[in-house]
Amino acid sequence: MQTLSCSQVTKTYEGVAALSGVSLALNPGERVALLGHNGAGKSTLMKIILGLIPATSGDVQVLGGAPGARAARDGTAYLPENAAFHPALTGLEQLRFYMRLRGADPKGAMALLERVDLAQAATRRIGTYSKGMRQRVGLAQALIGRPRLLVLDEPTSGLDPVSRREFYAILDELAAGGAAILLSSHVLTEVEARTDRIVILSRGRMVADDTLDALRRRASLPIQLQVRARPGQADLVARQLAGGRRNGVMVDLTCAADDKLARLGQIAALDRLVEDVEVIPPSLEDIYSHFSQGAGA
Repeated sequence: MQTLSCSQVTKTYEGVAALSGVSLALNPGERVALLGHNGAGKSTLMKIILGLIPATSGDVQVLGGAPGARAARDGTAYLPENAAFHPALTGLEQLRFYMRLRGADPKGAMALLERVDLAQAATRRIGTYSKGMRQRVGLAQALIGRPRLLVLDEPTSGLDPVSRREFYAILDELAAGGAAILLSSHVLTEVEARTDRIVILSRGRMVADDTLDALRRRASLPIQLQVRARPGQADLVARQLAGGRRNGVMVDLTCAADDKLARLGQIAALDRLVEDVEVIPPSLEDIYSHFSQGAGA
């Protein structure tokens, strides 16, 4: 059974379409990035999935039931960009409170705080926490009850690089255990390597839904080749390859994806003139811009 299924979902506000015919599915263990500019419809779609607002038309199934139904609520966790908690409560008190609301044993609160590296601050008031620490409290509460669907809106906001790595390691564990993850983020370099599929919304419409490799093939954007010439040979290498010089020893080339092997053959033929070569495919940022701009054309 699919964890999440959205079919032709439309949402209008006073005649203005926030979503138009969006179809999306998540299977157990899938990590899907939901991308889009501000106002693209990401938050609206998330609110519909969580049962906070109804769709104007279309069908949404969460864990086999309607959004907001008891089974859907029990199996779904949500983490917003700016998690807010009572400043007078300690992290431990806040988490125990949420666990009682979820029908979970509050004795497990400390274990969850340890999992998000907050055990040392468990008895401090949340009002003294940094934004990153509050976000980790939010992640801890999202992990209550081993959710089968996680909906995460800019979840790494305020986290330092080490905490971000730890956060994605936890997501990897959850996905390996069968949880489906829908993650919205503007930090494209993060989600590029940590998600299985990319969904792009533009002006309320879905303009892409596929793996990053498949989207690269569809976009047919140029590939960059960075050739490091041996000392004193950069000018000759640049002439031979019709490339541009950079930083004394570097030669920059671009080519179509279908021409990559031929270009690599030309580089290899230069043999001792070349020290190294790096192939740089289009980034997720390039892919995102391509599909978003195409939708607005």
